[in-house]
Parts: sequence; C-alpha cells; structure tokens
Amino acid sequence: MTSIDLNADLGEGFGRWRLTDDAELLTVVTSANVACGFHAGDAATMRRVCEQAAERGVRVGAQVSYRDLAGFGRRAMDVPPAELAAEVAYQIGALEVFARAAGTRVSYVKPHGALYNRVVHDEAQAAAVVDGVVLADASLPVLGLPGSRFLDLAAGAGLPTVTEAFADRAYTARGTLVPRGEDGAVITDADAVVGRSVELARSGTVVAHSGERVPVRARSLCLHGDTPGAVGLARRVRAGLAAAGVRVEAFV
Repeated sequence: MTSIDLNADLGEGFGRWRLTDDAELLTVVTSANVACGFHAGDAATMRRVCEQAAERGVRVGAQVSYRDLAGFGRRAMDVPPAELAAEVAYQIGALEVFARAAGTRVSYVKPHGALYNRVVHDEAQAAAVVDGVVLADASLPVLGLPGSRFLDLAAGAGLPTVTEAFADRAYTARGTLVPRGEDGAVITDADAVVGRSVELARSGTVVAHSGERVPVRARSLCLHGDTPGAVGLARRVRAGLAAAGVRVEAFV
C-alpha cells in the first residue's frame, strides 16, 4: 500500500494572537512543523503545541526561519552564513526543551517561508541551514523540496532527507513553487487540493501552472494551517487519501 506523511505548520501565533487551530489540526496530521519564535510562535505556544502533539502521537518538527516576526518569515533576507547557522541551531534547541518536557523530542527540521524557498537554489544559505542542524543534532532528518540544494547538501553532511510536496500550491515546470505574489500561486478549490493530494501520493506527479505534468516525488505532504478553512480541508485531504488506498503515517 502507498503511504504518505501529512505535515502542517502549527504554533503560528504570538502572545494573545493565534493563527492556526493547532488542537484540531493535530487530530489530522502526522507531523507538526512548530514555529520556533523567529517568524511566529513564543515560549508558551511552543510548549502548548508540543504537549498537544505528544498526547496525540504526532511527531514534532522544528520549523526554522529567518528572524522576521513582522513579515511572518516571508520576506527575503541576507543573513551571514555563520549567523544563520547559529540561529537555526538556537531555534531547534529552544523547541527541544519543550518537546522533551512533553515526553517527546524534535524529530525533524523544516525551513519556513523565504528561507525554505531560498535554500532551494542558494548554496551558501542552504549550507548554513545544514550547519545549524548538524550543530543542534546531526541525526535529525530534514524536510525540503525535491531537487533542492538544501537536500543535496544535507545528504552530503549525513543528515537523513525527506522530500515533500504541496497540494495547495502551484508548481512551475521545473518543479519549484510558484511565488506567492503571483496569481494562482495558492490553490483554494478544495476538490482540486484533494485530487492533487491523491495524485502526488499515488503517482508522484502534479500538473504545473503551465499545464505540464511534472514529477514531484514526496514522502510528506504539507497542509497549510494558516489558510481559511484549513481544518476542514485537512480532513477532506486525509479522507480522500484513505479512499484512494493511501495509508497516512509519519515518516519518522
């Protein structure tokens, strides 16, 4: 039977402001990308999400990003490699404290937003993120886009690598994500998202923005938690995968 992991970005609030419905999404996903305070999240939120994830048997992942609370980590930034590596390790370490206190641990690392897109092609920034992960824990798997420099360098450093796909994001003919600022970059039709999820899980392909079918072989499927109706859509995706004979299970 084909299987796939479902991951979602969680803990994306700050103080009294909450963006994601963490408790409900944790009933659907198998891996939780927890914001570590640089693009969203704070100590209390990180602790709460780790506790909820541990209760439900959901794997905890550190979602590391540029230090950009105001821009939600989606603005391009130029951070010196040594500084970026230290900040990545810092974020992982902060989340690990709360994960261990909840009886679990940080099981993987995933970059967020502008950093995620940057390390697809930027050698220096990708290497810095890899260095930061190795500094924190050289056994941690990393999650990223198939064919990215990040995953190539991570594999070279001995880190386990996991490819992922996005059912609600448009792809270019090269297999990269269409930038969020462009029309059609985010797919909002629920039926289309469910169909693309099944297609990605079963065939490892997706129809690009240009109409071409491109290979996107992934072990994990990302469900965005900050979109309207995220919980309902996540449930539909999981139900659609089950109906198609796809087993949903964590990759670690």
